[in-house]
Amino acid sequence: MLVPIFTLKLNHKINPRMVTIGKFDGVHPCLTAATQAGKVFIHNPHARGQRPAAHRLSHSTQDSDISLLNINQAVTCLTAGKLGPNTTGDTLLVGSQTNLLAYDVHDNADVFYREVSDGANTIVLGKLGDIRSPLAIIGGNCALQGFDYAGADHFWTVTGDNVRSLVLFDFTGDGKNELLVGSEDFDIRVFKEDELVSEMTENETVTSLCHMHGSRFGYALANGTVGVYDRNARYWRIKSKNHAMSIHAFDLNADGVVELITGWSNGKIDARSDRTGEVIFKDNLSSSVAGVVEGDYRLDGQTQLICTSIEGEVRGYLPAGKDLKGNLMDSSAEQDLIRELSHRRQNLLLELRNYEENAKVHLLIGVGVIPANTQLQTALSVRPATEAQKAHVELSISTPNAHEGTRCVFSANTPPELHIHSNNRFFLPPTQFHVFEITRQLPRFSMYDVNFDSSADPPTGSVTFSISERPQRVVMWLNQNFLLPEGVESPDVTFNSLRGGGLLSVSMASNGQITLRTDDIDLAGDLVQSLASFLALEDLSAEADFPVYFEELRTTLTEVDEFHSVHQKLTAAMADHSNYIRNMLVQAEDARLMCDMTTTKKRYRELYDLNRDLVNEYKIRSNNHNALLACLKSVNLAIQRAGRLRVGKPKNQVISACRDAIKSNNVNSLFRIMRAGTASS
Repeated sequence: MLVPIFTLKLNHKINPRMVTIGKFDGVHPCLTAATQAGKVFIHNPHARGQRPAAHRLSHSTQDSDISLLNINQAVTCLTAGKLGPNTTGDTLLVGSQTNLLAYDVHDNADVFYREVSDGANTIVLGKLGDIRSPLAIIGGNCALQGFDYAGADHFWTVTGDNVRSLVLFDFTGDGKNELLVGSEDFDIRVFKEDELVSEMTENETVTSLCHMHGSRFGYALANGTVGVYDRNARYWRIKSKNHAMSIHAFDLNADGVVELITGWSNGKIDARSDRTGEVIFKDNLSSSVAGVVEGDYRLDGQTQLICTSIEGEVRGYLPAGKDLKGNLMDSSAEQDLIRELSHRRQNLLLELRNYEENAKVHLLIGVGVIPANTQLQTALSVRPATEAQKAHVELSISTPNAHEGTRCVFSANTPPELHIHSNNRFFLPPTQFHVFEITRQLPRFSMYDVNFDSSADPPTGSVTFSISERPQRVVMWLNQNFLLPEGVESPDVTFNSLRGGGLLSVSMASNGQITLRTDDIDLAGDLVQSLASFLALEDLSAEADFPVYFEELRTTLTEVDEFHSVHQKLTAAMADHSNYIRNMLVQAEDARLMCDMTTTKKRYRELYDLNRDLVNEYKIRSNNHNALLACLKSVNLAIQRAGRLRVGKPKNQVISACRDAIKSNNVNSLFRIMRAGTASS
């Protein structure tokens, strides 16, 4: 349990999910958070009276314990920690949509200031894999980038969508940190440096990740879901009508195992068991929680849990002593517990009554009314689209000796694993049914129907690779991942896509060369990864050609160059206008002081026109920037798609080579790499 030990009211609003704590002088922990108008405040109650130097840092006029760091851009993420080998204390890292600032608060000086074209949506600081120095890793527009203390770029890779959350810890148990990435495409990806080693899919954007202990980590989604994974296995999850603003791991009952602390959008703070998700503590702030951190803020040798709200309220908690445990839940929490127990009692009484009413029915099983060998039989089949309904996969359910069977039709979005509950009547009273439960695996590529029409034009896109496996193994993979009719014993099969149309062709030559023909590069990547996983292939190189997609990418790269050129011109024009405005303002003030009202009015009219032009130019520049970000996202996705056509080292080599080609603006080399996996002709 937790005991509140201090409460502060800061005169600054706090941006959600932008709270950290750092020892910038190596001794005193300082609460640091992003606030409005492109500023970061640093609360240091331990060094009152110390005035900061006059670089970026300024003293707050509202609170003597707060210093303000002027970023002059909207802050998108921040963190603090040990970055350099010879620094006195922690380094503050502040990200925006265009730049990353590493700042030495103690010396009031920039460590480095780097432009990040993909933006910085979230940031984490720590060691990754075999890279020796700690890295500040930012997640942006489908890209991950890591900088060392000197601002050198030591890590870069692409991921599936905009990155929303990051965490570093030893996921695989090999003694080295992996990077977990939560993104807007609902996936949690695990990277061992630039190699993707694992992937988990949720049902909403992954907004927060936190390491708990060992290989266990907590996560939060945009729809109000929080939960815990142990490696790839989900332990538990719960869903709330409120949004989880921050999650943190903290041992509140001194048992050596951390609990998951969640701060919610309605101001509630709760602590849940890492094993079951059961609530073991809760409290409320007066407004939405902005962040949850921990540190020895009172310098008494005890680590406090520190919760902040968006209105600037700060509350610190300590784990309760043994004599107070069990008496800390407030009266409202006790009432909630009583209501929950009462509701559970009613449910148990209702269940007991049902057991009593059905006792006679259950006796019928013993006399053979329901045969002991009765089983639920299921069958999956692909149904093409008709005028009456869309294309779908049909699940038929029946029992051989029941009066009533069940037939269920489900859409293509059904999860890969189906949990089926079937009600069947066996000469029982009208209100009595026997329930059968069964789990049926849905093949990954269920929405592809075998095409027997050989006259259709083949797809223009293809990926080709060689394996040392028998054709029967490929047939086994096809049967496991597609709904094939009986009698298919050859790996040469053509399918129709029931989702978006188009053909998919799979063929295997006698020398082990496999060719996948499809115009969908995403589908090709999924097929390669699925087959490699089935055959346990660690490395797989491939040659690929997707003419339509590559032509679209070439157009996108041309647009990127155009947007960069426009951006530079607009920046130069705005700088010229700013200088002109400065001169015009001086002339207008001179005319006013000389009582020349005619010239003063003329100059201020010109200033008004210039200001209007500046506003219009800013709108154009903003639209240009958004379009540039969209194009860069497409380029990063293209690199990831090219990588997914390979496995293991060839995949990492393709991603790295593509990045180098883009850095050197060598478009022809980029397409050679995507096609052949290497830059050589």
